[in-house]
Amino acid sequence: MAESNKSQESLLEQIQGLDINDVDWQNMGSWPLVGKVAFCAIIVVAAGVLAYIGLVQGQLSELDSLERKEQQLKRDFEAKAFRVANLEEYKAQMVEMEASFGSLLKQLPKDTEVPGLIDDISAAALNAGLDLKQIDPADMKKTEFYKELPINIEVSGGYHEMGAFVSGVASLPRIVTLHDFDIVRANGQDRLSMEIQAKTYQYDVDGRGQ
Repeated sequence: MAESNKSQESLLEQIQGLDINDVDWQNMGSWPLVGKVAFCAIIVVAAGVLAYIGLVQGQLSELDSLERKEQQLKRDFEAKAFRVANLEEYKAQMVEMEASFGSLLKQLPKDTEVPGLIDDISAAALNAGLDLKQIDPADMKKTEFYKELPINIEVSGGYHEMGAFVSGVASLPRIVTLHDFDIVRANGQDRLSMEIQAKTYQYDVDGRGQ
């Protein structure tokens, strides 16, 4: 036991007595045993660190990437599972939407129905007690999904009669919207004059503006 303690004390004294400036790097074979052992230990530690950086850390990065991918796949699966679980409800909603869409299409006048629509607007003005001065359809405007027909209207009468006319047009069975109205008082008269633009729409079946 005493000899072992002496050996350890001697090795410790040799390590403490090492001076890095005295090391002969060109002739490592001449190094004392303690120097060789210390150098080998440094090499082993360095090799372990490099192995960790080159292998373990790379695997950890790959593992982190796979974990993120797993979480994304779980979210995708949950979203798809939700859609599948509600498939019948979606189908019912689609049927309802198609029925509503068909009902709206029936409110859009066809080319052959435009004259009848103009007659309905004229009747709404006369029934409201207004004098119809002008009702003039403009050129059809085409958009991506529908065609728009502006109708320029000019009437004269009282304020309340004009309100009744607007209400009458809004209650027509066909879709008609009113825009850009301008009301002025006629010269030297108590009556008002109103210019307003009505718009009706036609669904473009193929999206090419037939």
